Amino acid sequence: MNRILAFSSRNIKELLRDPLSYIFCLGFPIIMLIIMTVVDQSIPRESGMTVFHINNLCGGIAMFGQTFVMLFTALTVSKDRAGSFLVRMYATPMTSGDFTLGYIIPMLIISGLQLAITFCASLIISLITGIELSIGGMLLAFIVLIPSAVMFIGFGMLFGTLFGEKSAPGLCSIIISLGSFLGSVFFDAENTGGVMLTICKCLPFFYCTKSARSAISLNLGVEEFVIPLLIVCGSAIVITSLAMAVFSTKMKADLS
Repeated sequence: MNRILAFSSRNIKELLRDPLSYIFCLGFPIIMLIIMTVVDQSIPRESGMTVFHINNLCGGIAMFGQTFVMLFTALTVSKDRAGSFLVRMYATPMTSGDFTLGYIIPMLIISGLQLAITFCASLIISLITGIELSIGGMLLAFIVLIPSAVMFIGFGMLFGTLFGEKSAPGLCSIIISLGSFLGSVFFDAENTGGVMLTICKCLPFFYCTKSARSAISLNLGVEEFVIPLLIVCGSAIVITSLAMAVFSTKMKADLS
């Protein structure tokens, strides 16, 4: 455990030294909330469009922000692999599981801070716009989005392990785009229906957003909340396990 904590502490310090981590991981969700709220205020009420109402937008932006934590995970892992740092660390008693947890823990802390900032900003916006937000629902959504954060961090570890520091961010950008669009963050996929809804349901991002929004509205039905949450948890386990296996394989290859 001491090895994991020491490695986690090092990774947190690396993140804190990078000013972009403050902008994208902590500041970006607030900017998106403000922009989308301005857009919402510009949409005529007669249109019936509610996807940009803060009670719907909050969960979507919270999930979308996690994609940038994925990006920084990929950058951290790929940079460590490109240099001699990990090669030296391989000579220590640390296992591949220690390395994995050492990357996941600091990124989860950043993700938790990001969620707290997003929900606090959403609460302020709800008071300004007069749209009610449940504090209990946001606390539940905070917990519900932890598996989602683990999944995105797993994606980041996987890309950072398989690809270099130049190509890994590009692949993360694809996931960021898929997460925002097919995650139903900026449009109502369920009301759209058709092929688009089918495509969205084939990817875990849709269920991340749906479970978060259901938690915020305290709509805890089986189809609305339980099944989406189980899909997200299953996806987090699969992606993280795959990332651990790939990292372990690469570690053994580097040592041989």
